[in-house]
Amino acid sequence: MIRRSVPPRITATSAPLRRRTALPVWLSLLWRVALVMALIGIALAGHWFDRDGLRDNIDGRVSFADVLYFTMITVTTVGYGDIVPVTVHARLFDTFVVTPIRLFVWLIFLGSAYDFLFRRVWDGWRMRVIQQRLEGHVVVAGYGTSGVEAVAELIRRGAPPAMIVVVDERSAAIEAAEKLGVNVLQGDATRNATLEAVRITRAKAVIVAAGRDDTSILILLTARGLAPNVPLSVVIRSEDNEPLARQAGATTVINPASFAGVLLAGSTHGEHLADYIADLAAHGGRVALHERDVTAAEVGKALSQLTTGLGVRIHRGGRAIGFWEPAAQRLEAGDCIVEIVPSERMP
Repeated sequence: MIRRSVPPRITATSAPLRRRTALPVWLSLLWRVALVMALIGIALAGHWFDRDGLRDNIDGRVSFADVLYFTMITVTTVGYGDIVPVTVHARLFDTFVVTPIRLFVWLIFLGSAYDFLFRRVWDGWRMRVIQQRLEGHVVVAGYGTSGVEAVAELIRRGAPPAMIVVVDERSAAIEAAEKLGVNVLQGDATRNATLEAVRITRAKAVIVAAGRDDTSILILLTARGLAPNVPLSVVIRSEDNEPLARQAGATTVINPASFAGVLLAGSTHGEHLADYIADLAAHGGRVALHERDVTAAEVGKALSQLTTGLGVRIHRGGRAIGFWEPAAQRLEAGDCIVEIVPSERMP
């Protein structure tokens, strides 16, 4: 059974309080149409009550149809001259009421055209261009506390923001990630369409940090089904859910509480142990862990004979081999080496 953990609380010190509008597209369009009709109604009422200030150059009589015609023509264009205001009151009304109404109506029309046509076409085109160029990128599913730190560490380690894609359902999280220059997609990462949109099959790796174990495991299942060979790293809060995460396809399972416990316990056996582990894990440390494939020149040599760094582990055929084991005395083609190197040597 999956245990649900409490999602991390995100605090904001500079962003103003705001809420995403829940107004559907059709209602937004209807509201704009109603606003335009109300503005036209104001102009129509003003012209009708002051119809004596208008002159019809065709038949000399101003009817309601003439007022309606004159109002619509005046609001949408500048008029044809067949009906004109002749009194001071009528001209002032056209100057200070109808002209601003005309500007507002055109702004509403242009804004609606941009929102419902041009912006969607433009955003769709930009998304297709970005998708076509995505190759070897890192997908971060969830931009909570762990996701924020993961993206920041990726950038500190030299990853170009253009090669990072953040997926989250919350608009506030998406806007915060977008400020870093990364690619963003607001959507549900448990759905196939969302992960397909970020080209997960061509990703270098996927980081899952949804903040809830059940959601993270669902994302893992979806991601593994779409991309069988892409490495998946996940943050799991409950130790009981770690086996489920591995069964769902996680390559790496990280439990923040367990890792913190390891550091705390290690510190009781030596004051410098925790510092060294943190030094290995963080970008700003003097040393770093580096994973790479064995080279042809290194095949046949012992792990301790590496000249690029201090070899600590070999991954061979799904098995982890420590530097002290006999199998580490001879490197083989296809081995994956984990070594400790000075930070300045990191690629």
